Parts: sequence; C-alpha cells; structure tokens
Amino acid sequence: MDDISVLICDDSALMRNLIGRIVDETEGMKVVARAENGLDLIEKLKTVQPDVILLDIQMPQMDGLGFLRHKKEAKIDIPVIILSSVATEGAAITMQCLDLGASDFITKPGGTSVSLKIGDVTKEIIEYIASYGGSYATKKGKSVHEPEFFSHQIKLKQAERFVIQKKGEESAKRAEISHAEATSMPFFNQIAKKKEPVVIVPEKECGKVQVIALGISTGGPNALRELFKNIDPNVKQPILVVQHMPAGFTKEFAASLNNLCPLTVTEARDGEPLMPGHVYIAPGNYHIYVEHRPLGNLVRLSQEPQRNGHRPSADVLFESVAKIYQNNALGIIMTGMGRDGAAGLAEMRKKGAWTLGQDQASSIVYGMPKVAFELGGVQKQVPLSQMAGELSKIAIENQ
Repeated sequence: MDDISVLICDDSALMRNLIGRIVDETEGMKVVARAENGLDLIEKLKTVQPDVILLDIQMPQMDGLGFLRHKKEAKIDIPVIILSSVATEGAAITMQCLDLGASDFITKPGGTSVSLKIGDVTKEIIEYIASYGGSYATKKGKSVHEPEFFSHQIKLKQAERFVIQKKGEESAKRAEISHAEATSMPFFNQIAKKKEPVVIVPEKECGKVQVIALGISTGGPNALRELFKNIDPNVKQPILVVQHMPAGFTKEFAASLNNLCPLTVTEARDGEPLMPGHVYIAPGNYHIYVEHRPLGNLVRLSQEPQRNGHRPSADVLFESVAKIYQNNALGIIMTGMGRDGAAGLAEMRKKGAWTLGQDQASSIVYGMPKVAFELGGVQKQVPLSQMAGELSKIAIENQ
C-alpha cells in the first residue's frame, strides 16, 4: 500500500510539528514536506508532489489566499484543506478560500494551550487527509487505504484519549493501551463489512414532491456548490440541507451558495415557515427538522443530543420528513464519512418517498451514501455531475 503524502504549510513551527506528528503517527499517511508560507510552499512543490496540502491562512510574505490565487492561475489540482484559527474569527475569509478552490476547512485550536487542544481536531485532520488526499492519490494511480481504515485508527486514538482522561497522562505513558482494551470501549465498532443491499417494499407509491431533504458531510462544500449552481430555477419545493459544518460558518456558507444558486439560500431560523423555492441550511450545532402546523409547516431547530456524532444530524431531518410528508418527499444523501442519514433515508423510502444517493465514483467519501444504499434507502445512485438534473427532474415532474 502507498502512503497518502501530506504537505503542511503554516508559519508556526509548533503547529507544523504538532500536525506533522499526527500525520506521521497515522499508518497509511506521511508528511513529505513542510513550508513556512505561500512562497515557500510554491518552492516545495517544485520538488515534491503531495496528495493533499494543509494550508494556514495568515502567513507572512504570501498568505493562504495568495497561494490559492497562484494555485488557480497555475492550474495546480492538488486538494487544499484550510487549517487556520482565523477561520473561527472570519468565516467570510474561509468561504473566500472555498471560492478560490480550497476543498474544505478545519478550525485549528488557538490560545496558549495549543499542544493540549490539538487532540480536539485530530479526528478531523485524519479524516480530511484520508478523504481528500486518498481520493486524489487514487485518481493518480496510487494504491492507498480506504477511509474506513483510517476511521479504525481514529477510534483507537479516541480510546487512548479516553484512557488518559480516566487513568491520567503519566500512567497512560507508562502503559500503552492495548488493542483489546481499545476495542472494549463502548464507542468502538469494528469496520463494517460489505453488505448486500436490503430490499425495501414501500408502504405507498411515490407521490407528489412537497419537500426536499438533503444530508451531506465530508466533500460537501464543493459538492453543494456544484449542485445548487446547476439546479433548475423552476424547482418550487422548499429544500432543507444538513451539511456537517462547525457553528459560526453556516451563515456565510449559505450566503456563498445564495450568490450562485437561482433559488434563495439562507441559514435556517427556528420557527420560520417553509417557503417554495427556498433552500434552508441547518445552522452549525443545531438539529433541523420539520414541524407540522395546520396553516403551514415550520422549520424547527434544536440542540438535542448529537446523533451519530453530529449536530446537525441528517437522520433527525429525514425522520421528521418521513413522519410528516411520508411519500410526498424527496430525500437525497451525498458524500460523507460515517453513516449519518442512512437509517433516516431508509425510513423515508419505507414511507414511499423518492430517494437519491450520490454514487461511489463521484463521492469524496462513499460512506453515508454507501450505508444508505446497503440499508435499501436509495432508489437510484447518481453521479455528482447529474445530481442537480435528477433532483430538478423529479421535483418539477412531481409538483
């Protein structure tokens, strides 16, 4: 197996070392170069060809935005993940990075205890490298591990942190956690084996489409940009979207989608009525669901506990749509790691709703749509390039 090669660009030597340690301690990936700023990064790319770049925003001489502009002009196709504390203070800058071609972003910890807090984003760092770097490496002909292989390692690292918290850091250092001890943790699950898809017999035939519900995660920012850029302006149904994204970013993300989508896109507000031709993006850290009212259904938000490790959760949205709309809905699940939304989409399908899933070839991570397909929740698998057309066709023909 080949390693996923990583280039880290950050003006902080501490951050380069901390992130580098996370990468190099993860089997199946390795750091091939480190850069101090955008200009240094351009020089490094003359001698190394990484599968993914982790890029800080604020740096001297050439910042992250400057490099992304250069990347666009030079037609460099290596995926870039923004990794910066600036992102928490300036979501608009982060969206500008996405506009310039960044694949996604992670908020790195700031303050004086960065070394202690880096563990909080270890999961995201590994997942994003595995997803974006793994996808790029595969397209370039390398043989790398599937994302599930890295999910397995993430759970081991979570177990190690659990032991540290329970036993204390010193005792954890003296006695390295065993695989048996790790897999006995309540949150540890073995990698799922390939399953034949379940056959669901819907309670009713597909009816009119009164609402569209969509769940998406890793790979979502750019996938949603392509989807909503190409959606038919004649789609009249309200569309509710769960995109796994940190709090503080979804308002700017909705605004960026609104700039390119022929429909109106906003961050959802609790209690607002569902309006035709309107796209509602779930706010970070809030579940979104539908509440039935005689005079018109409402968007509702809550901070109930996480589902499948997420808030918002696609399962919460899909379950509410299945209950209220039954066979008069369209459910869509797209690229993402894990299984969030899979059970909810299967429930929608049981009620007779139309359902679509993104196909494996076009998914950055074929996780959520894969599990949904295996559970029988996906009527039809569709490549990203055709998703807007398929959504629009079903919505318009079944108004």
